Amino acid sequence: MNYKSKISIGGTLIWYYYICKREVWLIGHGIEPEQENDYIILGRHIHEMFYQNRKKELIIDNTIKIDIIPGKKVIGEIKKSTRYLESAKMQVAFYLYYMKKEKGVKMEGLLLVPEERRRIKVSLTPEVEKELERAISDIERILNMEKPPPAVKIPYCRRCAYKNMCWA
Repeated sequence: MNYKSKISIGGTLIWYYYICKREVWLIGHGIEPEQENDYIILGRHIHEMFYQNRKKELIIDNTIKIDIIPGKKVIGEIKKSTRYLESAKMQVAFYLYYMKKEKGVKMEGLLLVPEERRRIKVSLTPEVEKELERAISDIERILNMEKPPPAVKIPYCRRCAYKNMCWA
């Protein structure tokens, strides 16, 4: 079964790809995580509280939802911490890639971590573009699997909103 026609690859799948391939499959197949998970609630709260007057959310092609910093061509992404920094950087890079490839617009990327008072610049280099193309191809492969990849215990699992589906 080909899921490419059913689901578009967006920033969330890119973020999870660098953390847990099983979550990519679950999200890609419309299986919702536990919404009352403390970390999901906290993430929602941080997103609503910080930068509420300094950003504008924009949904593009019903595929990706990005935060634009008003007055600048900057895509911002808010995260709770830098714990999954590489994953967060690749998510922002994906938004830059999408805007460049699909819309012909070059933008800057900024990862915002309000609790750590950090602003991390993200650039779309040729190497990052190649890495994203490889990741997108692998995400498509994962989404086309009949069953999710096997659960693999990683440090992220103890905070994961899907942990009951993997370890119950």
